[in-house]
Amino acid sequence: MKFTDGYWLLREGVTAAYPAEVLDVIEADGTLEIHAPTRPVRSRGDLLKGPVLTLRAHSPMPDVIGLTMTHFTGGEPRGPEFELTGSGAAPHISYDDEHATLTSGELSVRVARGGPWQVEFRAHGRTLTSSGHKNAGIMRDATGAHHLREQLVLQVGTSVYGLGERFGPLVKNGQVVDIWQADGGTCSEQAYKNVPFYLTDAGYGVFVDHPGKVSFEVASEVVSRVQFSAETQELTYYVVYGPTPKEILRTYTALTGRPALPPAWSFGLWLSTSFTTPYDEKTVTSFIEGMRERRLPLSVFHFDCFWMREFHWCDFQWDARVFPDPEGMLARLKDRDLRVSVWINPYIAQRSPLFAEGKALGHLLKRPDGSVWQWDLWQPGMALVDFTSPAARDWYAGKLEALLAQGVDCFKTDFGERVPLDVAWSDGSDPERMHNYYTYLYNRTVFEVLRKHRGEAEAVLFARSATAGSQQFPVHWGGDCEATYESMAESLRGGLSLGLSGFGYWSHDIGGFEGTPTPALFKRWLAFGLLSSHSRLHGSSSYRVPWLFDEESVEVARHFIRLKLRLMPYLYETARTAHTEGVPMMRAMVLEFPDDPGCALLERQYMLGPDLLVAPVFSDEGDVTYYVPEGTWTHFLTGEQVTGPRWVRERHAFLSVPLLVRPGAVIPVGAVDDRPDYDHAAGVTLRAYGPRPGDETTVRVGDVTFTVVREGDTLRATCSDPAAPWALATAGQETRAPAGTGTLALGLEPS
Repeated sequence: MKFTDGYWLLREGVTAAYPAEVLDVIEADGTLEIHAPTRPVRSRGDLLKGPVLTLRAHSPMPDVIGLTMTHFTGGEPRGPEFELTGSGAAPHISYDDEHATLTSGELSVRVARGGPWQVEFRAHGRTLTSSGHKNAGIMRDATGAHHLREQLVLQVGTSVYGLGERFGPLVKNGQVVDIWQADGGTCSEQAYKNVPFYLTDAGYGVFVDHPGKVSFEVASEVVSRVQFSAETQELTYYVVYGPTPKEILRTYTALTGRPALPPAWSFGLWLSTSFTTPYDEKTVTSFIEGMRERRLPLSVFHFDCFWMREFHWCDFQWDARVFPDPEGMLARLKDRDLRVSVWINPYIAQRSPLFAEGKALGHLLKRPDGSVWQWDLWQPGMALVDFTSPAARDWYAGKLEALLAQGVDCFKTDFGERVPLDVAWSDGSDPERMHNYYTYLYNRTVFEVLRKHRGEAEAVLFARSATAGSQQFPVHWGGDCEATYESMAESLRGGLSLGLSGFGYWSHDIGGFEGTPTPALFKRWLAFGLLSSHSRLHGSSSYRVPWLFDEESVEVARHFIRLKLRLMPYLYETARTAHTEGVPMMRAMVLEFPDDPGCALLERQYMLGPDLLVAPVFSDEGDVTYYVPEGTWTHFLTGEQVTGPRWVRERHAFLSVPLLVRPGAVIPVGAVDDRPDYDHAAGVTLRAYGPRPGDETTVRVGDVTFTVVREGDTLRATCSDPAAPWALATAGQETRAPAGTGTLALGLEPS
């Protein structure tokens, strides 16, 4: 939200009060409380005039410092609040004649005690960012609404990332971003997954701890600052120190929650009925048989909306006209070794039997007058489940438990964005603060049902909406994209942006959701989709089984499905890193190469884990341009090498895509290519790429650890548990060990 008219003037009707200087600083319980009058105090008469901004510096954990700005404190606090985890030693507080300083880990906040207002966040003797004259402020707009605003300086050359899954340019500099859930597709500035956290390549990130609407002006209203504001009397933000982008994400996700580890089977291919297409068990069986006949491995079959009867969404009852024997059908699918996903949402249509039940029990969201909130958008007369009520959550969970008892394995948790404001939540939550937060309660409710009944290792969702903390309930997919190359590219930007916001796993609709892709586009998207964290074939009004496009699509699908399954030893350990450290599987190049200025703006390529570079092809002809960082990289599919740093232009056939291995990497490649959930260590091949003398690499595959060392012109590998056979390979060479062999060696060309 913009408050100024250029640099000098306020917009018409806007008034502002800025902290001018520090009146006093009070230390209490490991915090600094700072009282800042909004005019210089030159005499006692100046003490009679307000407003005064109160700021409290505090730290929930090392390398994280919060600053809470407060104007009026007389209001009653209303939820919800983000659930944050604090840990570690208390911060250190120090004073001198000029400053009061609170230090947590390597990060400090330093407040000028005299002279003009100045707050600096510092680490290792340098200022990361700061707030000075007329940066923080109490702002009233032309309607009289009360906002708190902060502006943090962006140093020269600093790029800003994150703020959720956003489909515009990956670097947010120059953009206006409103943190406000919306169902706007992938082609607008609106977003399904809004996260009030941004990450920089300058050693820090910033998390604004406000679950409602936060308006960001990222080097836009003032081009040298990031501004954020909210309509509130109190606003807290946290500065998170790195120093690298990976370290920032590790710390931020320690604060807001780390992603769960999805089951291995979820990394295989998901096939959907699509949305408005006609289908019944015969249709489903024909798809599954068609995949089997064409040797296209399938892990999950998904039933979209119309598994329930029209106008009944959601009643969680199979439409008996097309699925007369759901338990038998699910059993037959299980006999084919498939998992089953079904579509749900948090809305209850008026025609659903659950509407009357939910109304009678008080589980539906109400208006202030006590009536059930309803509208006709999406489903006639639909209401929302009030997830702020524990009883409503249990009621909703009970409906899902019945489906799990039938044989359903997981849920696609669609929607959760269009949450109204003219309502009264059962727990008294503020409607503005609940608008974004609703998705957290919704997806947590569903995830906890799965965790309870399927176990920690088996719980997985396919969710569309999210906010800060929702990364704990994976997986998330990119929403409604179109069947165009432009939409394929915007989807990738959204996924990379989400990864830079603390989310470990991400998927998208291969081929696009709206419309029907051309065969060429479908084949290009297959390569991209099967080199993503999770992979799903899903459309709106047309099916996505490959043979409906052309026979080459079948071949391309088979090639990349089986490639992904062979890469499962590498991918699942990358997934484990997302779970334990908060570093995403699909990584913007800046995350792996923060010191390479050539990577700062890259948004059409990514790292899949630490060692594989993927550059999707966005043209029928196969022309692609991508950037290779320093070192000699190897094409995984062909063995050809390219040395960076430089830009590369190539043309790829449909069975190919730029997939490059990082210099010195060791990639574990599995022995199985028809399912994702196998013993990844059994028969694994360790492929070494350009190790230098003295290099030592540790590779974990499940419970087995391999160590690969180059000793002169010999490559030697050891295995912590050589019960199963394994192999060691490098360019043009391979040696395979039978079970029980703990060490392998290969001779190399002299370096």
